[in-house]
Amino acid sequence: MSKKLIVNKILYDILENAPEEEITRQEYFIEQLKEYVATKEKVLNRKLKYIINTFGCQMNARDSEKISGILESAGFMPSDDEKHADFVLYNTCTVRENANNKVYGRLGYLNSLKQKNPDMIIALCGCMMQEENVREKIKTTYRFVDLVFGTHNIFKFAELLVSSIYTNKQVMEVWDKTDKIVEELPIVRKYSYKSGVNIMFGCDNFCSYCIVPYVRGRERSRKSEDIINEIKKLISDGVTEIMLLGQNVNSYGKGLDEKITFAELLDRIAKIEGLKRIRFMTSHPKDLSDELIDVIAKHDNICKHFHLPVQSGSTRVLTEMNRHYTREQYLALVDKIRAKIPNIALTTDIIVGFPGETEEEFEETLDLVKRVRYDSAFTFIYSKRTGTRAALMEDQIPEDVVSKRFDRLLKEVQKISEEKAKELTGKTVEVLIEEENEKEEGFLTGRLENNSVVHFKGDKTLIGSYKNVHLDECKGFYYIGTLQ
Repeated sequence: MSKKLIVNKILYDILENAPEEEITRQEYFIEQLKEYVATKEKVLNRKLKYIINTFGCQMNARDSEKISGILESAGFMPSDDEKHADFVLYNTCTVRENANNKVYGRLGYLNSLKQKNPDMIIALCGCMMQEENVREKIKTTYRFVDLVFGTHNIFKFAELLVSSIYTNKQVMEVWDKTDKIVEELPIVRKYSYKSGVNIMFGCDNFCSYCIVPYVRGRERSRKSEDIINEIKKLISDGVTEIMLLGQNVNSYGKGLDEKITFAELLDRIAKIEGLKRIRFMTSHPKDLSDELIDVIAKHDNICKHFHLPVQSGSTRVLTEMNRHYTREQYLALVDKIRAKIPNIALTTDIIVGFPGETEEEFEETLDLVKRVRYDSAFTFIYSKRTGTRAALMEDQIPEDVVSKRFDRLLKEVQKISEEKAKELTGKTVEVLIEEENEKEEGFLTGRLENNSVVHFKGDKTLIGSYKNVHLDECKGFYYIGTLQ
């Protein structure tokens, strides 16, 4: 029997004996993967290594932790260098065009590595893979890629990888949608003391510039009981800070039999013993309730940091963006938040150069920034995404005009951010010590409740603990401090 037939027979037998129930099925494929890894290690006389490069948001980062958990359960060891990896995965983002271009650029490099090491397995997943034109390009131009999957079937990773190993063809499985939520598989957290927790998936907002609803699907909420049980397990494993994740956490609860709002969920979570800090991302202004503001004000362990994307300061542009609030409503919401939580740190997202944006409308955005005085802001040049309504709009703004506006906005945002940061200089604040400082030997890096960063001298044994740090000097976007 030929080697090809033997391999196909192995795959056939594996698939034939796979259980139907999803969790049991994926655990079965992890065991199959483990057998493959053990056999391969005997041949190579070394451990198999993997590396995952993650592009994009916190949800992608959480997905990468899940994939790492499956790989390490199967026996792979992490690597920090693609040259020495037997399995390389790019978890992609497609919110902006340059994210796609970055992946295409890196694939050329991976091809050169694979030519030197034909046994290397190359995989792509994430939002970019949900785009049909991307998949067609991979099929024709990047045929050396072994495995492609999307955002909806990440839980099937072990099964897909086994299929890729035992076939001579590129395995590509991307779902358009799903109603499944599978969260009970192994996971490897980047940090021992903090973790993201998915509370919902997908988005129903369909902002005219945004590809996310098309690549992440419609909103699906997890049961509150499952979320709370996961958090309790994390706390028992040493986690003291959690980040609740969703494309729009404020609309949590849709589709559940249980009648529950995000405010109610947050209130229950805040009462869990041992949870020192709670964060969440991302909030849509149109769904932010008075109830939620009250819950944040009520609990000391909910970080007084609110990320509230505005995108534009012009009501007309906001309407074209399909954001469902006006400039005046957004400003009233900010006033309401600050009235209830005076020490709140506000951050935001702003897009410059949306189709049809006039100079006067850009000035409205600048004026809003000056009025709100954000602690920091993520500023973006509008990126035309195929498949969105904005991509078909006339009056796309010339690059030179957008670039000048962007520079003006960035200058204003940075000026205000520095002024806001200086208000804390000279104060002593509680800090979660997160890691050793990469640039300064003997220094640690910690994070304040408001999400700002401080660097200070300290021993690495303090990582994961909460300590008081005096903020000696503001460096614009971070502080230099002294451990108290």
